[in-house]
Amino acid sequence: MFHYIPFYGIQIAFKNFRASLGIWGSPWTGMENFVRFLTYPDFWAIVRNTLVISLYSLALFPIEPIFALMINEIDNRFLKKTVQMITYAPHFVSTVVVASLVLLILDTSNGVVNNIVAALGGNRIPFMTTPRYFASVYVFSGLWSSLGWGTIIYLAALSSISPELVEAAKIDGASRLQILRHINLPGIIPVATILFILRTGNILSVGRDKILLMQNALNLPASRVISTYVYNVGLGSGQFSYSTAIGLFDNIVNIICIIIVNQIAKRVSETSLW
Repeated sequence: MFHYIPFYGIQIAFKNFRASLGIWGSPWTGMENFVRFLTYPDFWAIVRNTLVISLYSLALFPIEPIFALMINEIDNRFLKKTVQMITYAPHFVSTVVVASLVLLILDTSNGVVNNIVAALGGNRIPFMTTPRYFASVYVFSGLWSSLGWGTIIYLAALSSISPELVEAAKIDGASRLQILRHINLPGIIPVATILFILRTGNILSVGRDKILLMQNALNLPASRVISTYVYNVGLGSGQFSYSTAIGLFDNIVNIICIIIVNQIAKRVSETSLW
């Protein structure tokens, strides 16, 4: 109801939409909105910023399965549950709070990080006003808030591994490292492959909310991405046809990426979405 029925509205990407005329009554403009975006002077800068953040996040993808394997190796039940609770908690913190915490922690004058740097004799670093730090701040703050929640799927996959298989390996003299390498790791690789394929399907869909909350005039060269540009021209300037065309372009690229990665995964590991 809320995802497929509204698809008919995509046609405004090919029209000069006017609210007074409605979707059907607005005149067709063909590919004009797409050409406008592709010839926009800052097109490559916006796409580059989006790809830098997305690929940076993909590069840290292995951290979640590794962390799940580490939690799975904890023998003390109380310690294991405590670690899970602490790492899961940030997932339930709103984006506004996460962005506010980041701004407070990295504040140049009174932030915890800069206070430590100054105490060690270093110079205070303007993290939030220096463009080259923006991608790292965005990606690692996102990793902090999603790490615990992301490990749930991997822990579920690990729990599905037959205990008899592990016991048989122990009887045969396998060490914990060998069990980890030959039983646990292969057990989560199919799940990790599927999640990686899905992650590549959002390669141009960098989250808008947190970026807008962390964005300022000084870090704009690195924080201006496709989603924020769509927000500004769509809701900010009321250019609904143009913003819809950009969003459709974004989705087409994402679909192409997910198809390509899915085919590669299917040939390499025989694990794929279809």
